[in-house]
Amino acid sequence: MHDDTEIHDQGLAFDLRTMAERRARRRVLLSGMASLGLLSLFGCGDNAASDSAAPGGATGNGGTGGGTSSGGTTTTSSGGAASGGITGSGGTQESGSCREIPDETAGPYPGDGSNGKNALTTTGIVRSDIRESFGDLSGSAQGIELTVTLKLVDAQCKPLGGFSIYIWHCDRDGNYSLYTVTNQNYLRGVQLTDDDGSVTFTTTFPGCYSGRWPHIHFEIFESVEQATAGQNSIKTSQLALPKAQCAEVYATSGYEKSVANLAQTSLTSDMVFSDDGAALQLAAVTGSVSAGYSASLEVAVSI
Repeated sequence: MHDDTEIHDQGLAFDLRTMAERRARRRVLLSGMASLGLLSLFGCGDNAASDSAAPGGATGNGGTGGGTSSGGTTTTSSGGAASGGITGSGGTQESGSCREIPDETAGPYPGDGSNGKNALTTTGIVRSDIRESFGDLSGSAQGIELTVTLKLVDAQCKPLGGFSIYIWHCDRDGNYSLYTVTNQNYLRGVQLTDDDGSVTFTTTFPGCYSGRWPHIHFEIFESVEQATAGQNSIKTSQLALPKAQCAEVYATSGYEKSVANLAQTSLTSDMVFSDDGAALQLAAVTGSVSAGYSASLEVAVSI
């Protein structure tokens, strides 16, 4: 079992306490907004992102937005369409105002040097296709193709170009390179945001391991130099994947272990997403098993 509550430097109790305090603060904030009648104004009502949406209907908090693909699968998500065509639950809440994505644990497998393992200082980490190992290692991660696009914006929804985003996630068996697969460093990569604030990675659809909802980790740095030095990240968070598309992928060969694990968890019980059902972290996903999938999410940060 992989446990993303494991902390690298200060212990399990510290990580659990930190997340509990963060969730408590959010509950207090939402309670205060409710008493002032502001929840509907800011898109913070009771319609938290649901893990039980049927195919073509992943929903989230704060409105709907959608996408279609040649594979025929459509999802809707909160926040509406973000500028530049990116949709996802991190979208614009009102004109000129974007809600900051929550800080989340990097988990026990970041590979950013915080617990000894460091992929960021390895030559070749800056790349768009992260399915193969790099540097002195070789090998490929197997699974259904997934394209991940993150659009980085500030609190006024203005694109943030020239920043770097590092993403990593487990393979289809629920294992992480450098840790549970020690002879590989695949499914890790860094890219520089373009003028539109966007980066796109080609990867494989992650599996679902026991105790966690399917997710992708990411860290944001102000430059490639800081990212490749593994220093001074300005945000660490996670992207959640919709249940409908997860179920489609997990019905295919190679993802058998994920079927039971997905059935045993939900966005409202997951230790990371349970506080708000991934309202700002649920990606919009389109595609099909045969054609591959595309996931997109607008990520707002305060700088």
